[in-house]
Amino acid sequence: MTDYEKMYFQLAAKVADAMDILLKAQQEGEAEFINGEPSSGLKVITIQDENHDDE
Repeated sequence: MTDYEKMYFQLAAKVADAMDILLKAQQEGEAEFINGEPSSGLKVITIQDENHDDE
């Protein structure tokens, strides 16, 4: 019989690992922004609202 409890805990551990990776990436990005170290290759684009009627 399949050990669903073991599979669940393995999945939970992998999800926790992914959350840690995302949190670290966010913190590093925030630190770069605060320290004024721009990341190369990034640019800001403007997205126009298609539902906005110009009057």
